Amino acid sequence: MEDQYIPEIEGTLRKFMLKVPAPICNCSGIRVFGRLIKSVLFSTDVSIIRNTNADAIIAVYPFTPQPVITQAIMTGADSPVFAGVGGGLTQGKRVLNLALHAEFQGAIGVVVNSPTKNEVIKRLKQTVDIPIIVTVVSDQDDIEKRLEAGVNILNVSAAAGTAKLVEKIRKDFPEVPIIATGGPNDETITETILAGANAITWTPPSSGQVFKNIMEAYRKNEAHPPF
Repeated sequence: MEDQYIPEIEGTLRKFMLKVPAPICNCSGIRVFGRLIKSVLFSTDVSIIRNTNADAIIAVYPFTPQPVITQAIMTGADSPVFAGVGGGLTQGKRVLNLALHAEFQGAIGVVVNSPTKNEVIKRLKQTVDIPIIVTVVSDQDDIEKRLEAGVNILNVSAAAGTAKLVEKIRKDFPEVPIIATGGPNDETITETILAGANAITWTPPSSGQVFKNIMEAYRKNEAHPPF
């Protein structure tokens, strides 16, 4: 069947938003609770989260997870949220408590960082009924043990080596769901998809960067930029 025309409805004001890079549409996506997810926004800025067309949000940040932050993000989001629940600085029973609380708050999945022990993941699997996502940062991670412990989705974040790591994992585990960072441009996103990523995380420009472009246009007496 030929590609069908897709009607698009936009608001007069809300049509100004941050749209995910077009190449992300080429990945297979991951179906979570019946919802197909291809693009995952990496942000905790509610104003950005509310003004994007990403399929889902990955809410992880460099501090110990706090339920009030998770709640604020999910209140503002109109897309499913994968909530960070620790695994680095935050370990053990607290991870389990945060994960259960995130599920009660409405998170579609929980994310744990690479230092998380497999024993914690096993206990986490017994605690929550939403997908467990573990971040993979290098080829030193024992993927098989992670999957045996109960991980549902891999979140590959290996900086410039992401595509190669995705390719290696995909070769060893043909059917494992993989989310991966797409990198800085369309070319790196495409490379990561071709390597085997099912979904791509995209880091949007910050509110400060968006505001800078807008104010520069205003100073030149130009119209509001489309960004």
